[in-house]
Amino acid sequence: MDLFSLKGKTAVVTGALGLIGRKHCEALAAAGANVIVADINAEATKAFAEQLGGNHLGLGVDVTSKDSLIDALNVALDKYDSVDVLVNNAAINDKFENPAMAKELSAFENYPLEAFQQSLNVNVTGVFLCSQVFGTHMALQRSGSIINIASTYGIVGPDQSIYRDSRGQQTFYKSAAYPVTKGAIINFTRFLAAYWGHTGVRVNTLSPGGVEAGQTEDFIGNYSAKTLLGRMAQASDYQGALIFLASEASAYMTGANLVVDGGWTAI
Repeated sequence: MDLFSLKGKTAVVTGALGLIGRKHCEALAAAGANVIVADINAEATKAFAEQLGGNHLGLGVDVTSKDSLIDALNVALDKYDSVDVLVNNAAINDKFENPAMAKELSAFENYPLEAFQQSLNVNVTGVFLCSQVFGTHMALQRSGSIINIASTYGIVGPDQSIYRDSRGQQTFYKSAAYPVTKGAIINFTRFLAAYWGHTGVRVNTLSPGGVEAGQTEDFIGNYSAKTLLGRMAQASDYQGALIFLASEASAYMTGANLVVDGGWTAI
């Protein structure tokens, strides 16, 4: 089991206050890592880092600002001397303030350009910048693991039928923004793995399926019916895969996409 140990390692998790982000942090802490809880709300990151116990650190970080990321790296190095794991988890997923307008606004024909550009900025440019800042440090230290969090929708197109209610009415559409950005992340992983392979830095993608988190019964039923395991994921279902990719258990794995989706993309 020492293969899975992260004792003495330092791990940065972006988007750390999200549903899955918190579970990533908990798993890394349990494996022995010093966890840097990175998210936009500085006070909330500090509070969550304290909840984790141990020698963890909460930092307010804007993944779209290189200066913010450089500041975070410097703080991390002052405290821990190295950064060994980067989990690029921060991302935007569509939310519509007015549910009555969700169907109209999410339709491709009407989808706002500014929303598409914002997703590109956070989901793609943010991963680029985080990898550039923290990954460059890893390359110089000749070791490290970068884990880019993508999605099943980076592999296959959205099935719009799962967003229909029990009457067959479309409640909203999955927009182009999320699958486009997550697909980009999967190939960015391959680029980085090829670019930094000679330095000992490994770069892999973790592609999760949908997490049950208070959605309607119709949606949960529709989604679950498309998986081979017959259910949506729990937020904790990705912890084992994350630790595998972060640790020496995956020492000969780079440029890969680890799909953990209950069988959604298998058929």
